[in-house]
Amino acid sequence: MTSVRNHRPQLSGNKWFIFVLALIVGACSPKIRTAPSSTVKTKTEKPVIKTDKPAEKPPVKAPEAKAHVLSLILPLGLDHAAAGQTYTAAGLKKANMAAEYYQGFKLALDSITAEGANFKLQVFDSKDDVAQSHSLALNPQIKASELIIGPVFPDDVKAFTAMLPSARKPIVSPLSPAAPSTFNNQNLVTMTPPLEYHAMGAATYIVKSLKPKKVFILNSGFSDEKLYTSPFKRTVDSLSKRKIQVITITVVRGNLTSLLKQLSPSNQNIFLVPSTKQAFLMVTLRSLDTLSKKYPVTLFGHPNWEKFAFLKSALLQRLNTHITSTDKVDYKSSQTNTFLRSYRRTYRTEPTDFAIKGFDQGLYFAKLLADNEDFNKPDLEDFSGIHNSFHFIKKPGVGWINTHVDILRYENFDLKKVQ
Repeated sequence: MTSVRNHRPQLSGNKWFIFVLALIVGACSPKIRTAPSSTVKTKTEKPVIKTDKPAEKPPVKAPEAKAHVLSLILPLGLDHAAAGQTYTAAGLKKANMAAEYYQGFKLALDSITAEGANFKLQVFDSKDDVAQSHSLALNPQIKASELIIGPVFPDDVKAFTAMLPSARKPIVSPLSPAAPSTFNNQNLVTMTPPLEYHAMGAATYIVKSLKPKKVFILNSGFSDEKLYTSPFKRTVDSLSKRKIQVITITVVRGNLTSLLKQLSPSNQNIFLVPSTKQAFLMVTLRSLDTLSKKYPVTLFGHPNWEKFAFLKSALLQRLNTHITSTDKVDYKSSQTNTFLRSYRRTYRTEPTDFAIKGFDQGLYFAKLLADNEDFNKPDLEDFSGIHNSFHFIKKPGVGWINTHVDILRYENFDLKKVQ
């Protein structure tokens, strides 16, 4: 899922100037060539004495690497940046996100360019408009690209991919966690794991690492929770060969009395709460907290819990809470710190989550293109990034899907990666 924390500042006016300037002078990332300096002869120089020694041949210039053409389609809304125009708050937020993603992506291309690769990056404004996305799908420059990244939002992706059903080149959905079946395009590359893969990741960890005899699913009664619980139950049943019992109940006003006879006083009791409704969570988690004083409790929650301020880390830690995530950055790693220094030096600001996502994805695809990767083969390479890792599966009719999620646990009032 795509979740953004608020501990880093939003894009400033200075960043907009840098961004617009980068669009003008830095959209293409050719291999840098240094022109030879000329020498001016002065009166004091001695004349050159000719000899019979044959002149040395000039060094043969190495051929420049082929320029790989990429098209980046982002909701910049640049018509609102024109004189006399203004952004709405929502429009400015989307434009900031687009600019930040672009900056991270461009920095990645520059780093691979320094190793000898050559790229031409074309940037297009989708304006977060379905009609504009539809029109961009017909643009000859975009259609001729080796790789298309964007649009960003599901409606725009759907309009864009509908016009390119048989294109033999990858179309990357960079940020949306929407299920790829929404688009039904065989060339789509879904970078953000959809919700079902979070459920499958949690179920796999429970079966293989915790090995319980029972798992209790506490529902609120809303049908949208089936998007999580259905793939979760299927995965538990499949991996355990139905040896782990999955017990589903609908909780009313936090009443868990019906479960008491089925709980173990000595072994961990595994609970899954798939809800994102504040009122239900506040009551149900308090009941689980009371229950945990007599019975060992291990709780698994929805990946969106990470951004809910009303869920206090002290309570989640007492419940031994785990969540799945694709957004965990290790700020102590050398890889992260190298990126941070480079980003700050280039853009004079702190990177946001979107900038880090852009860098990871730019680095991944730039390396594939530089290595002349065949995008028609069923498997794409695995990759460990700063923000998330990529492990793709290819499904008929819907393209490649990144299925990698991390398992995080609340520990010392923070989320720590356990797998």
